[in-house]
Amino acid sequence: MWFFTDEEKELQRVCRDFARNELAPFAEKHDTDETFNMDAFRKMGEIGVLGITASPDFGGAGMGCTAATLVMEEFGKACASSTLSYLAHAILTINNIENNASPEQKEKYLPKLISGEHIGCMGMSEPEYGSDALGMQTKAENKGDHYLLNGTKMWITNAQYADIAYVYARTGKNKKDISTFILEKDKGHFSFGKPIHKMGMRASPTGELIFDNAKIPPQNRVGEENQSTYHMLKNLDIERITISGISVGIAQACLDQCVKYAGERKQFGKTIGSFQMIQRMIAEMAAEVGMMRSFIYQVAYEFDQGNHGPVQAAKVKLAIPKLATKIALDAIQVHGGYGYSREFPVERMMRDNKLMEIGAGTNEIMILIIAKNLLSITE
Repeated sequence: MWFFTDEEKELQRVCRDFARNELAPFAEKHDTDETFNMDAFRKMGEIGVLGITASPDFGGAGMGCTAATLVMEEFGKACASSTLSYLAHAILTINNIENNASPEQKEKYLPKLISGEHIGCMGMSEPEYGSDALGMQTKAENKGDHYLLNGTKMWITNAQYADIAYVYARTGKNKKDISTFILEKDKGHFSFGKPIHKMGMRASPTGELIFDNAKIPPQNRVGEENQSTYHMLKNLDIERITISGISVGIAQACLDQCVKYAGERKQFGKTIGSFQMIQRMIAEMAAEVGMMRSFIYQVAYEFDQGNHGPVQAAKVKLAIPKLATKIALDAIQVHGGYGYSREFPVERMMRDNKLMEIGAGTNEIMILIIAKNLLSITE
C-alpha cells in the first residue's frame, strides 16, 4: 500500500521469507496430525514479531495495527493455523497486557512472552457464553488477600500450551462487573480441559481452561476491580481487523494456487487457463483480493491514526472473511476433483478460513454492530 512505511515494508519482506521457509513446508503435516508448530513459534520470537505492538522497553517492536495485519497476511498465506496461534499470543495476550497492565506487570510478563519463552492465551468465551461475552459465569470472589477463581473458558486458542492466560471473570452482581487477571500455569492458577478437534485450523491448539478454587493474588488483577468491560471490548477492535488479515492471506494463496494450476492442468488438449470460464473465475478472484487488501489496510491505517471504534472493525470482519470463503470455494471449483481432495492445499484453506466467520465475533454479531450504528438503535 502507498502508505506503508519503510519499516513496514521491511517487516513484510521478513515475514514473507519466514513464512516461506518456516511455515509453508510444514503446514500440511501439522494440519493432518493436528500438531502445533512449536519450532516456528519460538523462531517468531527470534525475528521480533511476537511483540509487534508492544513497547521496545520490554523487547517489543512498538508498531501498530497495520504492521500486525501485515504479519497476519504474510503468515496466513503459508499456514493459517500457526497464524491464529500467533494472533492469540501477540494480540489477545501481549497487546492486552501492553495496553492495560501496570508497569510492574508489564515488566514481569512481557519479556518472556515477547521472546517466545512463554506462550500466552486469552480467556473470554465460555461453554454457554460465546457471542454474549458479558454473560460470562466464571467468577472471582474477593477474599481480601486473594481472589477465589472458579469456572471454565471454552474455545481457547493455545490453551494446552499456555504458560500465561489473560482471563476475564465476573467480580460483581451487575452484568458489566468484569475484572481481568493474569494467570500463571506454574502457580496452579488454571488447568487444561479436553482438546477440541476442529474442521479447520487443526494445527492451532484449542481447548478449555478450568479454574477450580484457584487462589489468585490481588497483584495479578489488571486495573481496577469491575472495570474491565471497556478494555475487553476495545481490544476486540484490533483483534477483528488483524484476524481478517489471515483471510487476506488465505485468499491470496488461493489465487496464487489457481494461477499455477490453470497454467499446468490440461483438458481437451489445452491448459484450463485458456478456457473463458476459468479465466473469469481467476480474474474475479484477483479483483476481490485487491478490494480486500485495500479495505483492510485503510481501516488498519486509520486505527493507527487514532480512529478507533467497533463499527469499522466490524465491517472489515464481516466483509473480508466472507469474501475469502467465496474465493476458497471458487479455488476448489477451479481444481475440480483435485480441489476436493488433499492433493492440493485449497481444501485446507477453505476449512481454515471458515473459522474467520465465527471466531472473534460471528458474521451475525458483526451485522448487529453495523446495523445498530447505521439505524441509531440503542439498548
